Amino acid sequence: MSEKTQLVLLSHYNRLMNERLYAATAKMPEALQRENRGAFFGSVIGTLNHILIGDILWLKRFARHPSGYRTLEPVLAMGDPTSLREIRFVDWAELQAARDRMDQMIVDWCAEVREEDLARPLAYRDFAGRPHCKNLGGLALHLFLHQIHHRGQVTTLLSQAGIDFGDTDLPELLPEEGPALGRGAATAEGDSGLA
Repeated sequence: MSEKTQLVLLSHYNRLMNERLYAATAKMPEALQRENRGAFFGSVIGTLNHILIGDILWLKRFARHPSGYRTLEPVLAMGDPTSLREIRFVDWAELQAARDRMDQMIVDWCAEVREEDLARPLAYRDFAGRPHCKNLGGLALHLFLHQIHHRGQVTTLLSQAGIDFGDTDLPELLPEEGPALGRGAATAEGDSGLA
């Protein structure tokens, strides 16, 4: 699987997990969503805003890559985040709509990016203003890993509130290849194949 193909897969996985995360979080009382529960960014709302702020920062950087990306032009019109703890959206519907738009932009960008772009470096400054020049493919992977890390924190807060998030497994999106194992056949793990 090429690096671009992996990014496209991750973009669809990312959108699906965010849809599920927001659906599960909507079951939580609003006061509990906003309560500081001791996570890195305090509350569920604080953590979801942080994920969005991280996406805005990275997509703005990607939009300035020498390859140029039409799909990322809308992010350049967004205001620059003032802090990694910025609460850009307090209203649940506005936050969810912003997340949906961001996830679609990520899907569209991953479809637009070319394999050769991923090997090219991207010069950027981090939030503290320090200069960097790093491989675009590695930075794109970081975009997804950052979300996964903080979604895990939110799913823990949901679990503590008695809300089951459900499965987070990537194989759900992978196509079947070849014949499925017959009844009673051993899997690579030697178990029933669940997990």
